[in-house]
Amino acid sequence: MLILASQSPRRAELLTQLNVSFEKSVADIDETPWTQESATDYVARMAREKVTKVASTVCADSAVLGSDTSVVIDGVILGKPADFNDFSNMMQSLSNRKHQVMTSVCIQYRGELYESLVITDVSFKSLSEQEILWYWHTGEPADKAGGYGIQGLGGQFVTRIEGSYSAVVGLPLYETSQLLEQIGLKNYEC
Repeated sequence: MLILASQSPRRAELLTQLNVSFEKSVADIDETPWTQESATDYVARMAREKVTKVASTVCADSAVLGSDTSVVIDGVILGKPADFNDFSNMMQSLSNRKHQVMTSVCIQYRGELYESLVITDVSFKSLSEQEILWYWHTGEPADKAGGYGIQGLGGQFVTRIEGSYSAVVGLPLYETSQLLEQIGLKNYEC
């Protein structure tokens, strides 16, 4: 049995594309970055904590998959916007610049952890104040790391992507497939 430690509909949708059966379980953890914690360490820790939290509540034979995505610019992690001012500051910092989207995926299976970290470079066009205000009022940015969704209306601001599109959405399909194959939950038999 595979359990997705996430309430994200985007991650569930992506995992469905790998043609594996799974159930969902929410991992309620503190997502506050530690002082002096690097962005790569943070996303890896978040994915591990989600997995270990859910794994402690399910059958020992279950495989638990967790993932975390952070938008990072100049070494600063941009979380979900707290309000319009926070969102506007995020968009201004991303405007006409390249940033990184870091996604960590972790699977715990039979006491072992299997992990992968994917870093994708994303470039934004120059954003006007009107575009920023319009995008905020669509409601899309409210629950998105970095304040945007590449798979939604925010995708129109992206001028270039170097890396994994699915990782930017929230779950790197190639790396997740490889981890599932490693633990024997993904095969291509007819």
